[in-house]
Amino acid sequence: MKYDFTSIIDRHGMDAIAVDLPDKTDGFAPSKPKEGFDQIPMWVADMNFPTVPSVIRAITDRAQHPMFGYFSPRKEYFDAVINWQEERNGVKGLTAECIGYENGVLGGVVSALEAFTAPGDKVLVHSPTYIGFEGSVANCGRALVHSSLIPDDRGVLRMNYKDMEEKIQKHRIHTAIFCSPHNPCGRVWERWEIEEAMEIYRRNDVIVISDEIWSDIILDGYRHIPTQSVSEDARNRTIAMYAPSKTFNLAGLVGSYHIIYNSLLRDRVRACGSKSHYNSMNLLSMYALIGAYTQEGHEWVDELCAVITENVDYACNFIEHNLKGVRTTRPQGTYMLYLDCTEYCKRHGKTVDDLLAAAWDVGVDYQDGRPFQKENTIRMNLALPMERIQEAMRRLKRYVFIDSCSEHAGEETGGR
Repeated sequence: MKYDFTSIIDRHGMDAIAVDLPDKTDGFAPSKPKEGFDQIPMWVADMNFPTVPSVIRAITDRAQHPMFGYFSPRKEYFDAVINWQEERNGVKGLTAECIGYENGVLGGVVSALEAFTAPGDKVLVHSPTYIGFEGSVANCGRALVHSSLIPDDRGVLRMNYKDMEEKIQKHRIHTAIFCSPHNPCGRVWERWEIEEAMEIYRRNDVIVISDEIWSDIILDGYRHIPTQSVSEDARNRTIAMYAPSKTFNLAGLVGSYHIIYNSLLRDRVRACGSKSHYNSMNLLSMYALIGAYTQEGHEWVDELCAVITENVDYACNFIEHNLKGVRTTRPQGTYMLYLDCTEYCKRHGKTVDDLLAAAWDVGVDYQDGRPFQKENTIRMNLALPMERIQEAMRRLKRYVFIDSCSEHAGEETGGR
């Protein structure tokens, strides 16, 4: 490969909550490992790969000029978004007018909720549900109504359209958050699935906030379909949120954007976003996006997706054959894996807290999956060099899911 997805880079002391853990766990971050084990950061959703070199060049070139005063977004910023969306997602007819800056996708979600709902209103989401939606919606005084994804006869998680419509009507819902690709399950929705969901939203006059932050990280054999592309009605009732942050590991720079074609929706979202006077672009984040959304960025993302596909295949196959009682639905996008440990816990009298503590003790820093609204679950980041994933799986087999490795009890574990 042309780019580096194999180096193990020490992030300690370099502003990374993934590895700079508190002395005592706060229930959100893992606890520090026992002596003799190094950390394998697999919890917070950022990558342990260096970003594309064009981002570094764009930032450092601009930083050579010694002034960083007030500014307006450059034409190159809007052109980069338009070209990226056209080449990656086949979007036609996007103009700068429809693109607006957001400090973050969740900030954009809140602005949209402020624009189209009142305190106490219900908002439809699919479950399992991204933890950020839970907190953001509650913090602005709205309430989530969950419609659970259900497996088909092949185990693929699908939307339950009947349940969606019944809950929309029962709770008089007129705003929904749609996660595409889905976090934490990793579903990359097929066009017909989005069309059917959008028809329900049309029939019931529901504004759709579509979180598409993961849209660039698509595994081999799948393709992201922008929600706004499935019909003219979808184009006009959807507020779409994007960012280069997940794709290029730029979360610390802050910077997302919305695409809103309908002028009424656009004006109201922007009015709400402007009220605090803090939803303003950072100069260097603008250059980071310009550097990311280049031809080199396209090449880098293509390689990234190939690496993530390989990592997912390895992890899922290992879990299937070695961690008995642990189930996972193989993701089609994102770099997160969602583990269902219900059978294992029941068989061995364990809880998820037991599985978290045992893994954290040996440096496998995966994440409690229960806040994503599904019991007995764990969320795991696979955006690491393959060597680190292999070591994590060895530790899980030997030290956490212990019944899976009795025949290898004397096996030495590397990475210690």
